[in-house]
Amino acid sequence: MNRRHFLGTLTAPVFAQDDTTFRSDVKVVSLLASVLDKQGRLIHDLTKDDFQLLENGRPQTLKYFSRDTDLPLTLGLLIDTSMSQARVMEAQRTASFRFLESVLRPRDSAFIMKFDMDIATPAPLTAERESLRKALAFVDTPTRAELRRQSGGGTLLLDAIFAASKETMLKQQGRKALIVISDGGENGSDATLAETLDAAHRADTLVYSILFGGNLGSSLLRRLSKDTGGGYFEPNKKTGIDEVFTAIQQELRGQYNLGYVSDSPVRVSEFRTLQLTTAKKGLTVQARGRYWAQR
Repeated sequence: MNRRHFLGTLTAPVFAQDDTTFRSDVKVVSLLASVLDKQGRLIHDLTKDDFQLLENGRPQTLKYFSRDTDLPLTLGLLIDTSMSQARVMEAQRTASFRFLESVLRPRDSAFIMKFDMDIATPAPLTAERESLRKALAFVDTPTRAELRRQSGGGTLLLDAIFAASKETMLKQQGRKALIVISDGGENGSDATLAETLDAAHRADTLVYSILFGGNLGSSLLRRLSKDTGGGYFEPNKKTGIDEVFTAIQQELRGQYNLGYVSDSPVRVSEFRTLQLTTAKKGLTVQARGRYWAQR
């Protein structure tokens, strides 16, 4: 199972601190990561001393460490409503609502975006489950009248992720994830793949992709998830979409929360590479490989 995670720059710590005290204006780079054994099972009993971190190849000192599963979560559910999804739309709606019902906690919030030849947000960011439920009920493929009025592209997958990252996720703090349910078809977006990835990185947002309803663009979905630090899933007869949602929920609630202050002050805003590893044998650390250092 493919799992990766995200990080961002904060102006104040949100971690359980060790014996060191920091000023509130120090820029702390926060890193959420999962550790898996050879069977792909999540490992939950590591300590700060079990991790090593490099930024642009230079060793960094981890100052903060916790496994706080109650950190607020901002979730965006992006649903492909192009005509290729017509036969699975009801299954998508049902599973999506069950997922939101099970994963959202009182301090969490979510929004719903649909994309086909256009992009719409039936439910803006909210903590109200009833608003999300009502919005999901009306998420559907275009009507015949809408198809007749179509003048642009057919499936604006990249534009949807770009808009969700820039217009919503960039303004939020804490853990952030987009869940994209699609067959991977892309047709007509103004945003390029590079621009979409940059927008997600700047918003410290990981993208989980669920290939559903066909296989028009599995490679695109894999790339979006891998580069942003999310996971890619393909439901099948053995592992249905509900099981996929359960796996995503477990990841989001089972991450290590690490933080450090870079030994290199930010003089110019830039992307910086990261490599998080553990000396424990037989374990794999999965975390995003870069972050946006904001001046």
